[in-house]
Amino acid sequence: MTEAKTAAPRSAVTDTTRSPFARLRPVPIGAVRLDGGFWAPRLELTRRVTLRQQYEQCEATGRIDNFRRAAGTRGGDFRGRYYNDSDVYKWLEGAAYALASGPDPELARTVDLVARAIAGAQDADGYLNSYFTFERAAERWTNLTQLHEMYCAGHLLQAAVAHQRATGEPGLRDVAVRLADHICATFGPGARRGTDGHEEIELALVELYRQTGDRRYLDEAGFLLDQRGQTPPLLSGTDYHQDHLPVRQQVEIAGHAVRATYLACGLTDVYAETGEAALRRASVALWESAYGRKAYVTGGLGAHWAGESFGADYELPNERAYAETCAAIGGLMWSWRLLTLEGEARYADWMETALYNGILSGISLDGESYFYQNPLADRGRHRRQPWFGTACCPPNIARLLLSLPGYLYSTSDDGVWVHHYAPGEVTVAVPGAAAPATLAVETDYPWEGSVHLRLRRLPAGAGRWTLRLRLPGWCEHPELRLNGRPAATAGDLRGGGYAALDREWAEGDEVTLELPLRVRRVVAHPHVLSNTGRSALARGPLVYCLEGVDLNGVDPRDVTLPAGVALRAERVPELLGGVVRLRGEGVLGPPAGRGGALYRPADGGEAPAGEAVALSAVPYYAWANRTPGPMEVWLRTAGGGG
Repeated sequence: MTEAKTAAPRSAVTDTTRSPFARLRPVPIGAVRLDGGFWAPRLELTRRVTLRQQYEQCEATGRIDNFRRAAGTRGGDFRGRYYNDSDVYKWLEGAAYALASGPDPELARTVDLVARAIAGAQDADGYLNSYFTFERAAERWTNLTQLHEMYCAGHLLQAAVAHQRATGEPGLRDVAVRLADHICATFGPGARRGTDGHEEIELALVELYRQTGDRRYLDEAGFLLDQRGQTPPLLSGTDYHQDHLPVRQQVEIAGHAVRATYLACGLTDVYAETGEAALRRASVALWESAYGRKAYVTGGLGAHWAGESFGADYELPNERAYAETCAAIGGLMWSWRLLTLEGEARYADWMETALYNGILSGISLDGESYFYQNPLADRGRHRRQPWFGTACCPPNIARLLLSLPGYLYSTSDDGVWVHHYAPGEVTVAVPGAAAPATLAVETDYPWEGSVHLRLRRLPAGAGRWTLRLRLPGWCEHPELRLNGRPAATAGDLRGGGYAALDREWAEGDEVTLELPLRVRRVVAHPHVLSNTGRSALARGPLVYCLEGVDLNGVDPRDVTLPAGVALRAERVPELLGGVVRLRGEGVLGPPAGRGGALYRPADGGEAPAGEAVALSAVPYYAWANRTPGPMEVWLRTAGGGG
């Protein structure tokens, strides 16, 4: 076993520091301090409330006791489902990210308790899965298609790497290494063929390779990717498991949405280390299939409840949308990996869309209940739950939110990249400087569009370097000033790219980015038949919706947006934890309410306009936190536009 030549950045989410085919390098979680604004309170709530609630659920449902049972320190039967170990691992990974942001002695003690329970359950040969202990030991590796053994192992590997990066302690990493060694000895060119029905192990093995420097783990990830789409098939041979074609031939995103995004993460990670162009081509083609033809306006992925899967191109039902929280998270992780390859803003744009909408909707404002599915229309029956029998989403959203500081910034050979905007400061390496520089950020994004950046500290020796600021694709006319004057940039100042400021920087330099926020009416591609004649409302990165609780009993389905209706943004600190809501006037009909005919003549002339109704639209992420009632994202538009 060989260690990497230099220490990995403390708490990087994905460590591309030495990845030869990645353009961007990580800025670790511990180098970013968030201060107020939109995200800092949410991350504090996740650390203080959500992690505690999820740990209590893991204890109450026997998930941690399953490890104690496997270690022989607790009796009884295995409790729950065969993939329950993975929920504990995801919780542990999220807790490690919380510790990377700052000390928390109580959380650290709980993490140590859980880590010791996991370590105690490991067999002498390195195998670790609490379901396949004692009475089920003979069943190990006998049903790779269905029983998630490598999936669970992958989540342990990720948790262990995050734990070592956050704490500096190798104990849990050593557990992961023994398990990875067992997998490499069991499956590979000189051993068994096979791979897991639920992807996850591939990207985890690459990250373990990055942490340890042991090439076997990278090679094993490539081997496992190559097992898909074989003849005869090693899994189901269907797109549900992404087993219908060899991975390099897959260009249309299909099958189980979470599995598909995790597969694509693995493809991208292996490319970043090996430079095999076919893997990158496949990942980009799949991404363009997903986000060009199959993604919801919220960044959600997965149209079908059956199979939790993608549908056909432009098949995006609203009320029956599956849009699993885990799929939106998988899409963000995938987009992040592609962003690190070349720095294309389109990947960061979709990350932002998913983060503020299709992911954040998955957790309640109090941090203690969750959505599994995230529909874009509801009749008032879909409500968040404190836990699930299949509880993949709760710890997944916790680990994503607590890792968020690691997604805000990157570095490259020529400078610093700012992908997402949040108040606070970042300590970051700049070319030529003997020590890191400190960049302070002031903003009330996403409620306001002004972003002020100040170079608070610049050590001696810094040469010429480039500061890049993402210009969100939703912003038509951004403005950029340097020390109070309009800034010359390397590119055209339009949304959908990065503004590049290349200069000899001085301590105290200030950059101001203005991202004008206006209320936008968004229409879907004409082939999205579920949205024909409808439009959605957005402001900045936020998608909005109408809830019945704001309409005095009116069903949002009966509301029509008149052409040219004026909508104003209004800050309401006491509403839903403090939001900007959109106000305006719509009309009921045509036809209005339950009295409308099921069918009417198309040539009967325009139906008369109904009575006016006051509109109050709220951010989609905050829906279903008040009195149950109907909700709509896509609203009927007068004149049938869209």
